[in-house]
Amino acid sequence: MSSNCENECDPSHCSLIGDNCKLTYNESCVPLDIPEDILNELVDKAKDYALMHGACMRSKTAFDRDTLQFAPFFLLPSAFPKREFERVVKFQPIMNKLIHHVAQDYEFLKKCLKKTIMVDDFTSRLWKIYETVRSEGISQPVNLGLIRSDVMLTQCTAGCCELCQTPPYVTSHQVEVNTIASGFGHMGPVSGKLHRYILGELGKEELLSKLPENNALEALCDGMIEAWKIYGNPKAVVLFVIEDVTYNICDQRFHEFEIRRQNPDVHVIRRNLTEISKRGKLTDDKRLIIDDKEVAVVYFRAGYEPAQYHTDVEWDARLLIERSLALKSPTISYHLAGTKKVQQELAMPGVLERYISEEESKLLSQLFTGLYSLDLHPEGDKAVEMAIEYPEKYVLKPQREGGGNNIYGEEIRTVLKRVQHSSEREAYILMDRIRPPILSNYVVRPHEPVKLIDVVSELGIFGVIIGTKDKIMVNKNAGHMLRTKMSTVNEGGVAAGQGGLDSVYLTD
Repeated sequence: MSSNCENECDPSHCSLIGDNCKLTYNESCVPLDIPEDILNELVDKAKDYALMHGACMRSKTAFDRDTLQFAPFFLLPSAFPKREFERVVKFQPIMNKLIHHVAQDYEFLKKCLKKTIMVDDFTSRLWKIYETVRSEGISQPVNLGLIRSDVMLTQCTAGCCELCQTPPYVTSHQVEVNTIASGFGHMGPVSGKLHRYILGELGKEELLSKLPENNALEALCDGMIEAWKIYGNPKAVVLFVIEDVTYNICDQRFHEFEIRRQNPDVHVIRRNLTEISKRGKLTDDKRLIIDDKEVAVVYFRAGYEPAQYHTDVEWDARLLIERSLALKSPTISYHLAGTKKVQQELAMPGVLERYISEEESKLLSQLFTGLYSLDLHPEGDKAVEMAIEYPEKYVLKPQREGGGNNIYGEEIRTVLKRVQHSSEREAYILMDRIRPPILSNYVVRPHEPVKLIDVVSELGIFGVIIGTKDKIMVNKNAGHMLRTKMSTVNEGGVAAGQGGLDSVYLTD
């Protein structure tokens, strides 16, 4: 599936490489020649604001449960075209509906993943749980989706796309859809609050209207509370499934605090998969009991990568949850619907129309960039050869979540040559590399001097959907988040220090 650009590029002469991608239309909201004395004072205030408002994480290098440090952040909000921001926000309820309907389609998921589960053990074990609960009969027909669709701006040098007829020639393309542990519902809004404070300190109150309101935390927590109400037991709790060690603690805890703020009757408990297996049980009528507490809603903030399943004990916990009456974000079918292979299959011609209207399909397909199957067939062979010849133009994606797993540049050539004639390649998909505009911003990291660097950004749009196979009860936007990273790095995790918290500054 290619992008919505009508004039497809020949990889041999595509100009979207390296410095050719640098656009200058997105100037900073304020001049970037801030005098050093003013800058240093501003940074000190910003650090304290971050620390005192929960824009914090635990250190991975010197972990101490009783100590927090501010998360890396950018001093100023990053420019993003208002036209594109409003477009992707508008599309999110359509994306929610698409994922919901895909998750109900067993035959489609089976077709998409039949080869992946033969070469990827993690996806295979998820699929076995899905098959087990499906054969036993789904206990809870109501699904809770807390979804985040991640997009990046893309430059079109020719101005040939339907949506970018006038300069600057940019549009948004989807990076991925997250259906499990879709984090930063707190970090997104708090970044915007930080930037509102900074602009005020700079005497730029007139710019505040350019920072869109962000209700991500409230909306996501409202979705969990609505699911709790649907469950129907006012004494039941919400279970957060967490990592063995939680670094991104503020993002998780502020969800917990917001749930209690909205409804003091709702209590949250936090357990990892090992604890759930040892201390959880099902009643005869499939109610999930953890430490003598009945669970109404399960919110996964872990369970999305193999390292979080140490032994069969953790897999037993996942199956226990799936068998239960609790509403889950996500169900196992939602988890599978968010896999890379399903994303690639949804970009094939005619597939979207199976789940959403023709008009909605046309709108949503505008977000797709080139996605290619690497299955063992002639089209897959062609994609492999294309990526080996021009690796800098693509991203090789294994079926993994959580960041840091994608493959870029020369490593693509190395990996594909190794698996070129093996079914192992079917565990990957190939995607056109998105080349976003490069901006400049001040990065603020713990224990380091502030630096002005070139950066690129990734926008995440949240959505909430609740429904059964036949009826959607809730479907809405749920705010946004912006992560920004150095333009010279491939992966830009905030906790790893290569990326940082950011917020949107809307430009005309």
